[in-house]
Amino acid sequence: MTLPRVMLADDHTILLEAFRKLLETDFEVVGTVSDGRALLEVAPGLRPDVVVVDVGMPLLNGLEAGRRLKEQMPAVKIIFLTMNEDPDLAVEAMHSGAAGYLLKSSAASELIRAIRMSLKGKSYITPQIARGMQKAFINNPKPKGRAKSLTPRQREVVQLLAEGKSMKEVASVLNVTARTVAFHKYRVMEELNLETTAELIQFAIKSRILVS
Repeated sequence: MTLPRVMLADDHTILLEAFRKLLETDFEVVGTVSDGRALLEVAPGLRPDVVVVDVGMPLLNGLEAGRRLKEQMPAVKIIFLTMNEDPDLAVEAMHSGAAGYLLKSSAASELIRAIRMSLKGKSYITPQIARGMQKAFINNPKPKGRAKSLTPRQREVVQLLAEGKSMKEVASVLNVTARTVAFHKYRVMEELNLETTAELIQFAIKSRILVS
């Protein structure tokens, strides 16, 4: 019998290997990546049934990467893992089309259960955070954050700058000119009435463009 195909995306090598060993008995682990941009590049060729994604990845955060991957591969099931217990973050993840949401502190058996449930068309949210999510849904039925007004490219630029990269380094990652990066940066700052790079970083954190 063909095993379900699972792909892992996490920037912590030790965790990646631990997840791989955990899942190999029940699933075919077809590949691993360590950042959101690599996920978008590699996943379509590997054709996974399920992708387990760390929310707080570099270059492109897991939420943004997962959202874009669902556009490319509507049938893929996405399960998010995070150390962040903010229920609003979980709400946003589910709004983006997630099939599951788990804390990294959750039991290993929960991840296997979440994958199996997703393959049956069901969703799974770790009980540790589900109650907080219910309150968040009631208080805020729509995803919040001014980041929604930014274009995908602007969000990419903001995340990379917030990670501490120079404009030249951002330009290299995005394969554009430093001048283009500067244009996006100052356009965003103008639209959001931000005056300093420090304020831009604070915005990236508050709007969950930069996720821990």
